[in-house]
Amino acid sequence: MTASNNRSAELEREKRLRLLSDVDRDIIRLAHDPLFPRWLEQIKAIGGCGHPVYLSGSTVTRDALTGEVIASYSTAGEPGERLAVRCRNRRASVCEPCSYLHAGDTYQLIRAGLSGGKNVPERVRDQPRLFVTLTAPSFGPVHRFLDGERCRPRRDGGSCEHGRPVGCGLVHTEEDPLLGRPLCPDCYDYVGHVLWHAHAGRLWDRFTTAVRRHLASAGGISRSRLREHLVVSFAKVAEYQKRTAIHFHAVVRLDGPAGPGDPSPDWATVELLTDAVRAAAASANVRVPESDAYGTELLLFGEQLAVRPIWAFADGEGPTDDAVAAYVAKYVSKGTAETGAGLDYLVTSPDDIDAAAVTTHVKALMGTCWRLGGLPELEHLRLRSWAHTLGYRGHILTKSRRYSTTYTALREERAEYQRGGTEPTDNPAVITESNWRYVGSGYTPGAALLAAGIAEDVATSRELAREATEDQARGWEL
Repeated sequence: MTASNNRSAELEREKRLRLLSDVDRDIIRLAHDPLFPRWLEQIKAIGGCGHPVYLSGSTVTRDALTGEVIASYSTAGEPGERLAVRCRNRRASVCEPCSYLHAGDTYQLIRAGLSGGKNVPERVRDQPRLFVTLTAPSFGPVHRFLDGERCRPRRDGGSCEHGRPVGCGLVHTEEDPLLGRPLCPDCYDYVGHVLWHAHAGRLWDRFTTAVRRHLASAGGISRSRLREHLVVSFAKVAEYQKRTAIHFHAVVRLDGPAGPGDPSPDWATVELLTDAVRAAAASANVRVPESDAYGTELLLFGEQLAVRPIWAFADGEGPTDDAVAAYVAKYVSKGTAETGAGLDYLVTSPDDIDAAAVTTHVKALMGTCWRLGGLPELEHLRLRSWAHTLGYRGHILTKSRRYSTTYTALREERAEYQRGGTEPTDNPAVITESNWRYVGSGYTPGAALLAAGIAEDVATSRELAREATEDQARGWEL
């Protein structure tokens, strides 16, 4: 009788398991693993990273003279004999926990170059500094948001050569899906748009060179000797506009020849730097070799240009250090898919473009990338490889070497803080031997659900801490 009851109970459990989803079964499997608590510790340590990387190996730290082992670690005792580490993806659409961390690092990186800290002297606040926005030129009229005003009113109406209205009398909202789309796709210069994206990095280089040339001319010195008098530092972030064209937000700073904290010459003022930036934005250009397949030859920045001095505190008419750093950090974690300006993955054929869940405008740009990428004279631009970003292949954030700290230094500082400063680093008296290899990435279905819950808890705790800080600040103000 007992055997019969046990068999019935076993059959009932099997029946219930069959009714469970794959996720439920995977969670049960994980929970019954003796090392499940340690697995949770690993995922909590990486903040619920959405796509962790797994490493297997060991690290041994020895005394350089005696060979005595000071510290050691091995994944032999870890779940699956592997250690989970962050994917470090900057895009929130791919991994929100890591993108938040990357945005925080970006904030610190930009702010250090404005306010000091992270081995940058606080005297950097006294240097001439500008916040500059450079835009792409017009490739054709698109629908616009004008805060309650009509998009493109035309008194006499009229149509283009393709029979479409040349104006738009609608009042668009900020969420209107028409924003950024061409009034007439057939009139729109898709080739020019793609080629501008493909050369935007070179155009930025021409801009920075022109700024230095203008400053050297104003100071009455040769371009080759400018570094003996001052150094121009930049930090820029690329952002897709509603019309899916890249524009650049940049911090431009003048330092003395010794770098951050060293006063620039008296003649190198904010006003002079403003003139240099405006002149450089107007003159920078890249000439594309002529081809029968397209008519664009000269690429320039757009006429819309914003140049504002940066203030250390909120007592001026321009943005403050903190505001600029927060603004740049906000955009660095956005992928092309989130802005509606492309995809976060490569396309390998025209069929991928047709199947992409994007607007017809974005599909037309990706299709133009694919078509131009097949031309021998444009092969070096690798447009097909960058069709998912509409031809733009530059980094989202770049900076001058001497602007401030680096992402690597910030990560090392955070790791040292998490270790509590107990692990010896950069010590000539010790030798560290490491042996690591990649063994996998990602989650099983149940693990992904548990990790998402951990990430949500971390985000909630962070939000509660922020609200508590704001409440304390309000109480202090009262």
